Amino acid sequence: MIKREIAAWTRWLHIYLSMFSFASLLFFAITGITLNHTNWIEGQQRVEQVDGQLTFDWVAGSATIDKLQIVEYLRNTHGIKARVNDFLIDDAECSVSFKGPGYAADAFVDRTTGSYELTVTKSGAVAIMNDLHKGRDTGSAWAWLIDISAVLMILVSLSGFLMIFFLKNKRLSGLMLTFLGAAILVILYYIFAR
Repeated sequence: MIKREIAAWTRWLHIYLSMFSFASLLFFAITGITLNHTNWIEGQQRVEQVDGQLTFDWVAGSATIDKLQIVEYLRNTHGIKARVNDFLIDDAECSVSFKGPGYAADAFVDRTTGSYELTVTKSGAVAIMNDLHKGRDTGSAWAWLIDISAVLMILVSLSGFLMIFFLKNKRLSGLMLTFLGAAILVILYYIFAR
């Protein structure tokens, strides 16, 4: 009786975890392939360069640099949506870097004149998905989503593996295939990846 309840619970868990995590499983499987074939995204990058002029008081002399005004001006003037990744200041120049998945905007501001050069690099959909897969320039909320997706994948895998123990006629062949698959993975690692 307990064995039957555990089997039913395992099957229920596997089915509903699989369905709940279907989109993230599919996304990470597809982007696993695209990450392995980065040549598919070559030539999809668009680079735009523009010049502009900031209010001189925001960057002048030895006074405090008005970072917020500079960042908001660049965002509003050039439609930058990504978060600030870096803001560097030296005697002659300020540089502001915005990063997001498949996106980069880098501004270099001359402190003696307030003039700036902005380079915006936009990548295609595959590069954006690859960055999302890796969690590159995505923020902490997306990092949590990646972790939750990984836990769901582990639970789906383990519940599927447990189900074989409740299928008497297929248990031996199922376990043999499981261990054969794991052995092949280890062998391929030693042959090709070391």
